[in-house]
Amino acid sequence: MKGSCCRNRTNSIVLGHTRIAYPGSTCSPATLEFDQSKHQSLHLPLYHIGRHGPDSLQTTPSFSEALSHDVARVKFLNSRLTKKNNLTAPMATKSFDGKSAVSVPLNPGESIGVTNYYTKIGIGTPPTYHIVVVDTGSSFSWIQCEPCSIYCHPQIGSRFDPSASNTYQKLSCAANQCTFLKDATLNSPMCTSSNTCLYTATYGDQSFSVGYLSKDSLTLGTESLPNFVFGCGQDNDGLFGKSIGLVGLAKNELSMFSQLSEKYGKVFAYCLPTATLLGKTGSGGFLSGGTISSHSAYRFTPMLSDPRDPTLYFLKLSGISVSGKPLGLPASDYNVPTIIDSGTTISRLPTPVYSAFREEMVKIISSKYKMAEAISILDACFVGSSDEISTVVPSVQLMFQGGAELNLEPQNVVIEVEKGTTCLSFAGNSNTGDIGIIGNQQQQTFDIVYDIESSRIGFAASGCR
Repeated sequence: MKGSCCRNRTNSIVLGHTRIAYPGSTCSPATLEFDQSKHQSLHLPLYHIGRHGPDSLQTTPSFSEALSHDVARVKFLNSRLTKKNNLTAPMATKSFDGKSAVSVPLNPGESIGVTNYYTKIGIGTPPTYHIVVVDTGSSFSWIQCEPCSIYCHPQIGSRFDPSASNTYQKLSCAANQCTFLKDATLNSPMCTSSNTCLYTATYGDQSFSVGYLSKDSLTLGTESLPNFVFGCGQDNDGLFGKSIGLVGLAKNELSMFSQLSEKYGKVFAYCLPTATLLGKTGSGGFLSGGTISSHSAYRFTPMLSDPRDPTLYFLKLSGISVSGKPLGLPASDYNVPTIIDSGTTISRLPTPVYSAFREEMVKIISSKYKMAEAISILDACFVGSSDEISTVVPSVQLMFQGGAELNLEPQNVVIEVEKGTTCLSFAGNSNTGDIGIIGNQQQQTFDIVYDIESSRIGFAASGCR
């Protein structure tokens, strides 16, 4: 997630009759086939705001901001597996007493102050529509709500007003969904004296949302779906840009498509449109659920799981080739738990893999373009625009267990981070125990399907642009 820098503070929030104090901040080829008789489908567009959005969203973050937030996210993802998360959950200061298919557009999020992707959803009856970040690394969905008891970050449009919805309900601490919060948010739920369940969602950069566990009607495209469980945030701050909140797509009972699985099945797909840090834009991105086109050819890799964090989407990177030639590394060099994540921009590779990959790429590109100084974690940079550098970028293929592969285009391999300076959009892991990550820069323009029921992830080229 992405946004402006925040000041540390200690917050106190009164929800119901409960006061809570907590730290915060201000500032092989196969064709995908599903039984179409069982489930309908949903399609939500994801557009790049630079081409399709209103002028009020046209605020692109600086590259240094984007990279710093990307680094913070990666540290947080690693902490979830090492159990070294040092975030502090809210502490109570007094005792508590008291099957269809849909698709929506996806847009790169630079214009709303985030480096990942967003779409628009409707909440309530009648529905009001809001921009939300879409994140495969998060399980819980939340939005900023009136009366916003403590603090709400600046956003595009108005906050959700529960009092204006005929179908809004707060959930009690006895609700099953309240017990799911520990796994979904990494923080234990709490209870007000009036028996309302409280959630706390915290993120690696000290961003957070705190509020009431709620349910209401969710509108996606033309579909209106009752009893969607989400967080109605009363204190929210951090790197969410100008979105109203976040929609979680990870593997947990509270994630959006898990809640919609009875109607749409346990499958969703997306295509992330092209986006660069200098604001070049693509179009036609989407987020889909339910029946996926049986005419799309996908190459599949097993969807793996790690008991240290079963909500993330793991897969096995088995090799990388450059100009059609494998890097020639032993298989053991790739034996690092690897996730695919929509919210990480720069892919992270195991150190020996990145070193070999970087060496090959530098050898080829530097034969025509002079190297530039490293920029933050990007240490293979060249003097030239992305259009210029792309003319000499060799073919790069990421290969996965089971025969799936990503045949990357030049825009998936290099990124122009400053005018006239273009860098390899990969980085090495900081520590040998860090996870590998397939980031959104490498996912752009591919149709990627998450077939949770069959535990597989599929890739198809040219899903959008």
